[in-house]
Amino acid sequence: MRAFLGLGSNLGDREAQLRTAVAALPEVVAVSPVYETGPVGGPPQGRYLNAVVELATERSPRQLLEMAKELERQAGRLPGERFGPRPLDVDVLLVGDLSVDEGDLVVPHPRMWHRRFVLAPLADLAPELVPADALEASQGDVRHLGDRW
Repeated sequence: MRAFLGLGSNLGDREAQLRTAVAALPEVVAVSPVYETGPVGGPPQGRYLNAVVELATERSPRQLLEMAKELERQAGRLPGERFGPRPLDVDVLLVGDLSVDEGDLVVPHPRMWHRRFVLAPLADLAPELVPADALEASQGDVRHLGDRW
């Protein structure tokens, strides 16, 4: 099954955080170029580096969430302010055609269609999943930094 994870970092060595997370992921099919983006919501904070990773997996959305939380923990992320700065953020964006609506997990990710920092790298990997009008209507500034892998 085709799954997509969104990665972001705005604390410490942002690029190293993303590289370490990608290297730890199983079943990677492709990794988008890296984008530098302004924060959306939350307190004043530094800019993010963002990317999207495509996996070919049979893992459930719940298993992918558990893997994402473990990667965040290993990167030193602590519970804190919502939308606050973080060394690593890993979101489950899409898992095949599955839909999940649970307290701590919603797939497709409920805010992805409004965030350019998700849609721009997702469109690089799977343009058929991102309608042009959705990308144009999404919020946030992004700067394409290119392939870092």
